[in-house]
Amino acid sequence: MPAGDLFTVTAVRGGTKPEAGESRSKQKEYQLVQVKNTWCRIECGQEMPTLWEEDQVIVSQAKIGEQVTESGVSWTVKAPIYFCYKVIETQHLLNPTNMTLLYGHVSDPQELDDYNKKTQKRFIVMDATVEQLYGSKVRKYFEAHDVVYKILTVETTEETKSMDLVLHILEEVHKFGLDRRTEPIIAIGGGVCLDSVGLAASLYRRRTPYIRVPTTLLSYVDASVGAKNGVNFCNCKNKLGTYTPPIATLLDRSFIQTIPRRHISNGLGEILKMALMKHKGLFELLEKNGKYLLDTKFQSRNGLACHGDAALTTTRLAIQTMLEELAPNLWEDDLDRLVDYGHVISPELEMKVLPSLMHGEAVNIDMAFMTYVSHEIGLITLEEKIRTVQCMRNLELPVWHRDCSLQLIKKALAERFKHSGGKLRLPLPTGLGIAEIFNDVREEIIKSAFASWQEELGEFST
Repeated sequence: MPAGDLFTVTAVRGGTKPEAGESRSKQKEYQLVQVKNTWCRIECGQEMPTLWEEDQVIVSQAKIGEQVTESGVSWTVKAPIYFCYKVIETQHLLNPTNMTLLYGHVSDPQELDDYNKKTQKRFIVMDATVEQLYGSKVRKYFEAHDVVYKILTVETTEETKSMDLVLHILEEVHKFGLDRRTEPIIAIGGGVCLDSVGLAASLYRRRTPYIRVPTTLLSYVDASVGAKNGVNFCNCKNKLGTYTPPIATLLDRSFIQTIPRRHISNGLGEILKMALMKHKGLFELLEKNGKYLLDTKFQSRNGLACHGDAALTTTRLAIQTMLEELAPNLWEDDLDRLVDYGHVISPELEMKVLPSLMHGEAVNIDMAFMTYVSHEIGLITLEEKIRTVQCMRNLELPVWHRDCSLQLIKKALAERFKHSGGKLRLPLPTGLGIAEIFNDVREEIIKSAFASWQEELGEFST
């Protein structure tokens, strides 16, 4: 879905002074117009030359500001950055009769005609476990459409999520050779696979299109629908990365039926995050149907047709609420983000105990503690705190961890303050399905909440 942002570049040239009689500082703004393949500038407010034929003129949204002072000239470039990407529900994605995997990212019928005129090439990166389960189907799919393809199988764990993995992917992409406009890289796997391939694609020839196919519940509702990608660096989670959305994310819940029950619970942690922050109805859905969703692994009897289906409704609401938060702030220019709930303490905890905690589990431990912080401040009632923790338990998520010490929490909050523009920016629930950002949570509150959290939930150690 589209999102825009403003990229500002300032260049300075010295040594030019205003002519006699001019003011000491002179500012103008120009719009940019393309005529017969050449861009030129026209001062804003002025009419375009009558010699230009209207159908040959392209007006850009970008503008150039120019300021002339006694010390020199400076230019300011204001260029909107536009992205359009699709998040597509589908069924039987690997069935050769389903053309979504090959052409689902294409919107323009003329562009689709161009695709059909030449032999297609696809580079596919798959998680090793996913390749064992679905590799033969992927091969049959592309062979049925006479696609020239290569499948790269990689081990994708938090331990291997590094620049070494990204460089390995890039080396194989380079050997294979791709048209960077019309032959997207395809990532099929969990969050580590999608993040690593996304970073590789953003680096190859400065931006090569890529497609995400999530195969876990966590990646289905979280990693696959946003713009971010990244890898771990210096024992810090996702320290290296870019904001480069895929051209498409293709969602097929049938992949989820092959993952272990713990992985289902792991994904439910991210769904619960959105429920607590934005949607009471989604929270109540998880309260009522948590065990059912775990038992059925989010599979539906009627595919995408039954709108009362718990699995379908849950995943759609999770993605809808996530996209509502991400689309207006795709590059995270605004650091006040509700989707950071559960992601303040969890990065420190997850990396410290690696690989004993999965991402969604660490997120939930973070959320469980912050639930106590909210109650300590008086933002939520005792009943709301109890319901929240009970829902977490019903989803088979950990609510406490022995390594989540007060010292670790303080360190994580200090890092949060340091890297969030000198503000804490803590997303905290103010009820069930509603939240706000807070900057003034005192240390005494943190200590008191930690004591209550440890006393009440410490017995549920992971």
